[in-house]
Amino acid sequence: MLETTVLVEGESDRLAVEMLAKRLGHDLRMERVSVVPMNGATSIVRFLDRYGPHGAGHRLLGLCDFGEAVGIGRALMRAGMGAGPLEDHGFQVCNADLEDELIRCLGVDAVLDVIADQGELASFELLQRQPSLRDRSVEGQLRRFFGGRSGNKIRYAPLLVNALPEGQAPPPLARLVASFES
Repeated sequence: MLETTVLVEGESDRLAVEMLAKRLGHDLRMERVSVVPMNGATSIVRFLDRYGPHGAGHRLLGLCDFGEAVGIGRALMRAGMGAGPLEDHGFQVCNADLEDELIRCLGVDAVLDVIADQGELASFELLQRQPSLRDRSVEGQLRRFFGGRSGNKIRYAPLLVNALPEGQAPPPLARLVASFES
């Protein structure tokens, strides 16, 4: 069985992918699937060299933000994986980023429930009152909450995935995990 390496931008993405896979009954170790955070999409060349066709020869999959898609596509082409839509190469693209996808999939109220369960609703409400954030949508304020404090993305990614109703996940994340079986 060919090893599969899933390249994701960061640790929060790794945790989200692994949590959804676990919820869907995947045993990543038995399926020989490794989820590898690259510490930023611009590091992809190094990871393609290591795991790609001229490296270990693993089956490669991935998840990236919309803003990184062009760079990822170029890197895949240079690595000998061909041109075309990223999805054709097993890479799923989030609309803005994974947090945006999770917020839209869960809905604001469910995300606020997760924050409240962590005892941080007052902190979020304080952030909402900041002059630079007052005019943003609640969704935009939530994205700032997750991305603004060190460790929040890592902390909340698995919590948000765990809060998803059964059978419901952001499409890019759901497609990625479903592709583990291919």
